[in-house]
Amino acid sequence: MRRLPARRPTIKDIARRAGVSESAVSFALNGRPGVSSATRERIRRVAEQLGWQPSTAARALSGEGSATIGLVLARPARTLGVESFFLQLVTGVQEALAVRRLGLLFQVVEDLDAECAVYRRWWAEHRVDGLLVVDPRDRDPRPALLAQLGLPAVLIGAPGEPDDLAGAVSNLWADDTGAMAAITDHLHTLGHRRIVHIAGLAGLAHTRRRIDSLRTEAQHRGLPEVMSVPTDYSDAQGAEATRRVLALPRPPTAIIYDNDVMAVAGLAVAAQRGLSVPGDLSIVAWDDSILCRTAHPALTALSRDTAAFGRRAAEELIALLDGAPSRQVRQPTPRLTARESTAAPPGYGRSDKS
Repeated sequence: MRRLPARRPTIKDIARRAGVSESAVSFALNGRPGVSSATRERIRRVAEQLGWQPSTAARALSGEGSATIGLVLARPARTLGVESFFLQLVTGVQEALAVRRLGLLFQVVEDLDAECAVYRRWWAEHRVDGLLVVDPRDRDPRPALLAQLGLPAVLIGAPGEPDDLAGAVSNLWADDTGAMAAITDHLHTLGHRRIVHIAGLAGLAHTRRRIDSLRTEAQHRGLPEVMSVPTDYSDAQGAEATRRVLALPRPPTAIIYDNDVMAVAGLAVAAQRGLSVPGDLSIVAWDDSILCRTAHPALTALSRDTAAFGRRAAEELIALLDGAPSRQVRQPTPRLTARESTAAPPGYGRSDKS
């Protein structure tokens, strides 16, 4: 005999068990005046005994919230399946949301205009209570839009300009400028003078800061042969950019990659060209991961607890939902973990020091 699915307890069930009206149950469970403290406590106790949970659909219709957090990513979808950063970030986000029984609504779109359109639609449909916003841009329109809509949000990463932050938007960030300075200092100390940065998407604020930091550090150290090459973060574009710079008349002796996937792709290109890493070429990855640690040779990389970063971002958003004011929170600068992929360049220590 086919079993029917279990029926969820309703307000009517609670009212019958508690011996009160349905309106009294509604008042008690929604924290509204109109019932005594003793009746409120009795109703809540009965609701717990019956296993009653509020309907998120009903809460959305009443304007009381959706118990859901939104995350929209305007990046090429093909780059997400292999890049560990966002997987670890979302893992941390989920850990924090689970404590409050909040869901995560995730969508990938083609560009910033589409991302803003999703925000407007979600707001109109009461789909989310708040948003985690990634990849800050220069002159970023999203914080102002979210403030206008009244959607609490946490911007993950330093904004392009301080004025980009607005309204109920908090900000969680780490120092990209300082991190790039640490990489440059490491390579310069080893003796590298020709350094290339295989960067991420050109329109992102953190890409610009990394490019600017490398240029500034190069000027301070008198390094004229330093350049950055933007990509889409994919292994394909990382490999192609590596081929181009290694074909230059004076190729780099060290390459900095903006993620682990491109660094491993660059390592493969070097092997195809018969170059030894680190004998002929040193490689540094921006984000440490299992790829960096298991590559041969293991890759020097910037290390941080990305899951903890995501967890902190979600906690900051939950604080906004609980009524806390927006704020800016600086996280520790990623630390450089030196491994076997970086060493002195060929011939360093001789008279040419090239």
